[in-house]
Amino acid sequence: MAENAPNPRDLGRYFALAQVGLEMVAPIVLGLFLDSRLGWVPWGVVVGAVLGLVGGLWHLVVLLNRFDKTDRE
Repeated sequence: MAENAPNPRDLGRYFALAQVGLEMVAPIVLGLFLDSRLGWVPWGVVVGAVLGLVGGLWHLVVLLNRFDKTDRE
């Protein structure tokens, strides 16, 4: 293994945190799609933004608690 290679555990954490960002954006994109297809403007984006924010923050808290628990052990 290379001397400057990232720690696989840290790399996994970075990917998990990046997933949270995608989980926040995906409902907004889905809302945009539904707005364009069904004419719900602007409610699809509004609901998608709220769901993305709440779901993403909830998942972020769960991940950070899990990371903290594994660091303590």
